[in-house]
Amino acid sequence: VPLVPGMLERGIEWLENYRREQLVRLQNEAKGIEPRKKTADDLDALVHGILVDEGSDSPEMAEFLYRDRNGLSVYSKALFALACHRTGDAEKLAMLRRNIEQFLVQDAENETAYLKLPDGNAWWYWHGDEIETDVAYLKLLAKVDPRGETAPRLVKYLLNNRKHATYWNSTRDTAYCIEAFADYLKATGEMKPDMTVEVVLDGEVRKSVKIDSTNLFTFDNRFVLEGDQVTDGAHRLEIRRSGDGPVYFNTYLENFSLEDRILAAGLEVKVQRRYWQLVPARGEVETTGDRGQIVTIGVEKFERRELTDLSQVVSGDLIEVELIVDSKNDYEYLLFEDPKPAGCEAVEQLSGYAAGGGMGAYVEYRDEKVAFFVRRLERGTHSLTYRLRAEIPGRFSALPTQASAMYAPELRGNADELRLVIEDKE
Repeated sequence: VPLVPGMLERGIEWLENYRREQLVRLQNEAKGIEPRKKTADDLDALVHGILVDEGSDSPEMAEFLYRDRNGLSVYSKALFALACHRTGDAEKLAMLRRNIEQFLVQDAENETAYLKLPDGNAWWYWHGDEIETDVAYLKLLAKVDPRGETAPRLVKYLLNNRKHATYWNSTRDTAYCIEAFADYLKATGEMKPDMTVEVVLDGEVRKSVKIDSTNLFTFDNRFVLEGDQVTDGAHRLEIRRSGDGPVYFNTYLENFSLEDRILAAGLEVKVQRRYWQLVPARGEVETTGDRGQIVTIGVEKFERRELTDLSQVVSGDLIEVELIVDSKNDYEYLLFEDPKPAGCEAVEQLSGYAAGGGMGAYVEYRDEKVAFFVRRLERGTHSLTYRLRAEIPGRFSALPTQASAMYAPELRGNADELRLVIEDKE
């Protein structure tokens, strides 16, 4: 990229002057003279990292940053650790990695990793951004441990958490992500594969593809079996590689099942459904009367008793349905559809926005199901609730709750089927 002559040099000179000024302030603190400041901060770590990258080290500032590292954000620790790697300070680098990795969360099932920032993280500052913090850590791993277990998991997590399919939150963090991915690909040699990949089903080669740098992004990467091609019985699917380069793959299976009770399934979004019988209990609270006296009044109160498969209730009983949603990543525009047992009806009938037990959603009460439209689902565990009333005697099945992403059909999950016995009230 062409630059105006001298512009970059003037910027580096300004940063060097800033670092010298902050270093004087830190040194003046011990002397008790002005201007001074007590600790090195996040901006000092950013400026120091940029200058070290340009070949301008300051051992004095590095010592202050290391001394005050506990006050730095996780983002700044990663930037400082990267600077320590460039200057060859292995002792500081090892300690900073330990400081950072206490926030590391690894998900072996989903093969992802991310940094769970501490409580009280100042997310509104540049150094509190979760995506950029993960990116800074990935850039560090690309230098010190690119072939380890964590780096590819971090890449997958960042790819999964693009907010807008092709970019993240802004042009800034998107540029940082692309830069970190490029560092990772360069460090691992993934940009120059030279291999042949075979898909083998039951000992027979069904597809073979040659992959190199010329067709890395264009080769035919799909193998699909449909209908009668999937025969009864057990099958063995193998993916074989000959040559150099990593292989990443996903497998998807869709089938129609005749099993009597459908069990839960899901990976990146999981749904667990619980039925609770609400048993009326005596509840009282004390309040102030119109003359200032203490008045005891009754309030509606229930005890919750969990209903398992084939549990019995009586016509008229109140049932609370709780949907516990576990998300591996941050997602947008999800739909949760919970079929009702035929002998039950929803207590609420008016659709609209509701808190739903902790997670905001637009709720539609339909004839055969209750649907929750969730605009934003953050990583972690959440819950949705609504109430049913048992009405018609008989044995009924509540088909599994289904979770799906409205614009990503491959993101799916379902809860267990639950069978309920409703007895007639005497």
